[in-house]
Amino acid sequence: MTIDTLSGLVGAKRLVIKVGSALLIEGGEARSGWLATLASEITDLRTRGTQVIVVSSGAIALGAAKLGLAKGGRGSLADAQAAASVGQVELARLWSEMLGKHDIVAAQMLVTLGDLEDRRRYLNAAATLDRLIEAGAIPVVNENDSVATEEIRFGDNDRLAARVAQAAKADAVLLLSDVDGLYDRDPKEPDAELISTVEGVTPEIIAMATKESSSGLGSGGMLAKLQAARIAERAGIALAIINGKHDAPIAEAVNANRGTLFLAQGDENARKAWLSGRLAPAGVLSVDEGCTKALAKGASLLAAGLTDVEGDFRRGDLVAIFGAKGERLGQGLVEYTASECRAILGLREEEQAERLGYAPRAAIIHRDHMVRG
Repeated sequence: MTIDTLSGLVGAKRLVIKVGSALLIEGGEARSGWLATLASEITDLRTRGTQVIVVSSGAIALGAAKLGLAKGGRGSLADAQAAASVGQVELARLWSEMLGKHDIVAAQMLVTLGDLEDRRRYLNAAATLDRLIEAGAIPVVNENDSVATEEIRFGDNDRLAARVAQAAKADAVLLLSDVDGLYDRDPKEPDAELISTVEGVTPEIIAMATKESSSGLGSGGMLAKLQAARIAERAGIALAIINGKHDAPIAEAVNANRGTLFLAQGDENARKAWLSGRLAPAGVLSVDEGCTKALAKGASLLAAGLTDVEGDFRRGDLVAIFGAKGERLGQGLVEYTASECRAILGLREEEQAERLGYAPRAAIIHRDHMVRG
């Protein structure tokens, strides 16, 4: 379905709602009254036929308060993992209690980056989400911060929400934030203007973002939300940012038509949508100007256009592609190891066999295993 207004969100067949720590937790305690109104809104959505998935932050903040940890549990990785271990229990209980008042079963689902980066595990997660929804439950998803490290984590639940939406084949994502949406400059500036609709997350749009999370509780910020929007739009999924501070925040945003809606830009096949949403490249390939132009026309990446190789990756790993001016061109699944790429860097096909000792493959990255942007 096509969603081109905020009001269209409430008619989505399947909607992912992301709730941030700053909205859910205050002074180490859950904002139970606010969550109760949100649970009522979720119930109303279900009554109208929308299937809902929740992506909820808050475990680290809840656990840190229970354990008495400084800096909201974010003083060290060990503190964050310990806080998450305690907080995940509390967060699951909280959602179960609030949704249970409406006779809705809440299902906890903890994931790590690898669960959505690896294709087989991604499909397993998708199947679990489908089955839970089919059984009448609302999946409450969070990153498993009790085991995740800096190298293997999403780092924010905004991008996690977009990846969950891909896996669940959702129509839309709704990010409840502590601001009204995307502004054309720092919203603290008096002449800053809220942008109501975005047709494609371009470099100009990215430049409007600030990295900081104003609450100090979360790990996201506007930049993370724009990255989430880019993941969603390429998979044909609309994404909206609204201010979640209000009671009944969804109704408030829809009635006031206040927020930022990022329109779906494409409808890539399932594999390419998964590929474009992957977040952890194992290496970087740089290419010359000629290759940059060829890739823009849909060509495969050939060794002759390769100018530099970074990282230590294996065949089949995800690598990022950068152009001659340092611009990011896309990413894809590489057909060679890093050492093999270095061996044939800049060589034409007839020269590669001698260097490799075997007949070369058709490309460094085939166009069928590559996404732009």
